[in-house]
Amino acid sequence: MTVLSARLFEGIGIALSSIRANKVRAFLTVLGIAIGVMVVITMASAITGIKRSIAGQLEALGPKTFYVMRFFRGGVVISDGSEDQPWRHNPPLTVDEAEMIRKLPAIAGVTYRESSQGPVSYRSVHLPSATVNGYSSEWVFSVGGTLLAGRNYTASEERANSHVAVINQKMAELMFPNRDPIGKRIRIYGQPFDVLGVYTEGQQLFGGGNTPEVVIPHSTFTRIADYFRGWMAIAVRPRDDVAVTDAMDQVTAALRVERALRPGQDNTFALVTQDALLDSFNAVSRGFFLVMLALSSVALMVGGIGVVAVMMISVTERTREIGVRKALGATRGEIMFQFLVEAATLTLVGCAIGMLLGGALALLVHTATPIPAVVPLWSVAVAVAASIVTGVLFGLYPASRASRLDPVDALRYE
Repeated sequence: MTVLSARLFEGIGIALSSIRANKVRAFLTVLGIAIGVMVVITMASAITGIKRSIAGQLEALGPKTFYVMRFFRGGVVISDGSEDQPWRHNPPLTVDEAEMIRKLPAIAGVTYRESSQGPVSYRSVHLPSATVNGYSSEWVFSVGGTLLAGRNYTASEERANSHVAVINQKMAELMFPNRDPIGKRIRIYGQPFDVLGVYTEGQQLFGGGNTPEVVIPHSTFTRIADYFRGWMAIAVRPRDDVAVTDAMDQVTAALRVERALRPGQDNTFALVTQDALLDSFNAVSRGFFLVMLALSSVALMVGGIGVVAVMMISVTERTREIGVRKALGATRGEIMFQFLVEAATLTLVGCAIGMLLGGALALLVHTATPIPAVVPLWSVAVAVAASIVTGVLFGLYPASRASRLDPVDALRYE
């Protein structure tokens, strides 16, 4: 073992002994560090999980699928509260427009969808806020998912506004434990619906397998659901032998003709590719990372101030020890190094506690919500590095003060 390693382990041992001897003081010191690291780990886990999920969902939907929306603006949009918002100039998309897009020669499939939260019940089981999706009949083909039992509703059932439903596996588990849900009659918004099938989510852009969901014909949904109108979205899948740009050009031209837009007029709709959706999410996630950085910096600052206080007390309590070491030949650099190692050890203990708390919160988010939180390795590396830097920076003054003590005065200290 080298001399440097021996000094390093000696400093760590002294710091751990100090923590054990002064538990309350040490706890207050590492609390700020732990909170800062916990914020980094938890937020990074949630954002990374969502980002990976969205990327996987878009890939599973098919790399050529694009979306027609009423309005789209990437990134974070802050409204000024005025009545003249840009999206107000765009009329809502309609089912007729979706059906028109379906008939274009470049298009293989179209799915339109609206959604809301509403009450779903079966006998004594009541779900007050389940996800209710109104899809066109080919949603499994276009959006993804696998029917585990039963069947999907047909186009004729959708045209007839039939009260039929396909529930996801989570809803089946909650409402029909150890029972076959096929053929059972549930109530959605108080209306009776016959369960035709059970599905497991594919890679849905807006869905999740941890929440109860039900899919009903879009025509029926618009009649009975309490939802925010005017924001129907259309997923468009081009034919395999057609380029995405060509398909988008056809859709754009058809919608402009349908809406009687003159040359030079802006489109009153938005065509959004998967890359644009990912770019938009990345812009939003950068904003969250800035918030995470601000919150964690404040917590680390508080922890750093605690490190200064604890290390100054430690210098005072060990003044005679410092005098003895200097009298035996210890240099200023050696004294300073020892106290910096102690300060960094304090912050690393806080970092370890923060990582455990952050990992536990990430696991809770993953299991209790639709967010597939996962702890990224880079967040662990950043947390460790930030803790060490905090300990070293805030330990500089106490370490410098200890190294400058006069050995004679230090030995006389009582």
